[in-house]
Amino acid sequence: MGAQVEAHSEARVEAPADAVRRALADYATVRPRILPEQYRDYRVLEGGVGQGTVAAWTLQATSKRSRDVVADVDITTQGNVVERDRNSTLVTTWSVEALGDRASRVRVDTTWQGAGGVKGFFERTFAPKGLARIHGEVLARLGREVAGR
Repeated sequence: MGAQVEAHSEARVEAPADAVRRALADYATVRPRILPEQYRDYRVLEGGVGQGTVAAWTLQATSKRSRDVVADVDITTQGNVVERDRNSTLVTTWSVEALGDRASRVRVDTTWQGAGGVKGFFERTFAPKGLARIHGEVLARLGREVAGR
């Protein structure tokens, strides 16, 4: 098995932290509206809002690389939204920090155990940048969603 791979993105969102946290935890109505085209076949399997939600999708990272995700959603005591994939070691954490009363910083951190050898080298080199771009688009759409634009 290879080394842990990490991808990070963050953005300022012009909305209060509580509103952003609620939007991130809403897999039934908000998530389908903010996911870009790389997320295919999105569906909620259980719940739909917050703790205990199970959602599934295919993440088409590149034309040749896709990953089928079945995510168990956990809400931490700090209000972070954590998605743990049942099919792999992929874990994505969405954290929100208040920047005063009307703005927030949202950070997305994704980790997984990468492949070994040459394949792992390329995965560690290119996958984090590609995933950061995809998450950057989710964050931009989230910002528009919670700002009402």
